[in-house]
Amino acid sequence: MPRMQNIQPLVAYLARHKRWLLLAALIPLFEVVTAFGVSPGTVTQDIQQETVVSNLTLPAPAATENGSFDFWREERIQSGDTLASLLNRLGVNSSESTSIVAASHGHNAVTHFTAGHSVMARVTSGGSLILLRYLVGTQQLLSIERTGDTFQVKEETIKPETRLTMRSGTVSHSLFGATDAADVPDSIASEMADVFSGDIDFHRDLRQGDHFSVVYETQYDGGRVLSTGRLLAAEFVNQGKTYRAIYFKDPQGREGYFTPDGKNLKHAFLKSPLPFTRITSFFTSARFHPILNIWRAHKGVDYAAPIGTPVRAVADAVVSFEGQQTGYGNLVVLKHQGPYSTAYGHLSAFAKGIHKGSHVQQGQVFAYTGATGWATGPHLHYEFRINNAQVDPLKVNMPLAFPLEARYRHQFASISTPLTAQLDQLSGHNLASLD
Repeated sequence: MPRMQNIQPLVAYLARHKRWLLLAALIPLFEVVTAFGVSPGTVTQDIQQETVVSNLTLPAPAATENGSFDFWREERIQSGDTLASLLNRLGVNSSESTSIVAASHGHNAVTHFTAGHSVMARVTSGGSLILLRYLVGTQQLLSIERTGDTFQVKEETIKPETRLTMRSGTVSHSLFGATDAADVPDSIASEMADVFSGDIDFHRDLRQGDHFSVVYETQYDGGRVLSTGRLLAAEFVNQGKTYRAIYFKDPQGREGYFTPDGKNLKHAFLKSPLPFTRITSFFTSARFHPILNIWRAHKGVDYAAPIGTPVRAVADAVVSFEGQQTGYGNLVVLKHQGPYSTAYGHLSAFAKGIHKGSHVQQGQVFAYTGATGWATGPHLHYEFRINNAQVDPLKVNMPLAFPLEARYRHQFASISTPLTAQLDQLSGHNLASLD
């Protein structure tokens, strides 16, 4: 029995990330390796944690009668999502998904999914749904629960409570491996990476021993976890240098993340159009072309990524080109403010609504990686252009976005001071949970 208990967390982890494991298994077929933020000099043993408060938000996986394990998963709702598409990403098998959709017919909440909100579900490793919860608006809760071989769908009015959750951990192998070990939701881990993406290149800068801390909101109804809320504060210690971020929304409705002294962390351009992957070809004046078999300049950066990986805009822009172009294959060119533009090649598909003249915001997914054009395998070719001339995006100094206005500094200080104190409390600890 003890051996079975020791393997349960591994089973839950594998099940939770089976989509990434599947992609990793397919990558060698295309002779491309995707690292997803793996740090140099890594070790494979478990991260040693000091538990300050052991009150985990999500229950540990439990064995069922047939020997499978169930675990909690959380998915962010994307634009255009349906109940069926959410169930698919949650790992529910297709035959059961059909029964759940049928049982949910006629319930208004099922047709009102809001992009950016979260759905939480308890799913077995065999793909069977036990329970799903979705908070509609602020007080309406949709729940779908298994009863024998059928599903009961219920809508109820509740008064959810928002609590602060504080966690931290140390990178041993990869960022997501470390956040999983600290029981940090994937949505918070991704948000943290986005917040620091202007200062830390998670493709190249991640190191074993890097440390992170996060303070974020979690919504409860009684003892039930409903969803993960906003990241409020974060700290990342990268190669001995400490970066901190505090969320602030001013009275004009402008929001963002700032350093404790009020410096805006949002750069005009993200450092990369993909959050986690590996660079396979750098910007250079001479590279042996794998298809043309000649030496020629490579005026961009190639990122290894499986087909279908979302590509995000590095800055606010207007689409100036969308279509096919010789060696680029499917190509999108974005025109940013001033002399700046960026190009994205070898795409497999464009996001819905993307065409010449479309407006995109920084971080918005506008296309998906592929292997079209002159490509030996799936990857993204990314170019950064100034006055239509390609420059090395890894060496360009990016300007900052809007600064914190002086009239709001007192209000910001009243928010940042307690959050900074909480980061101080977390510093140096691997915190499992503090609610």
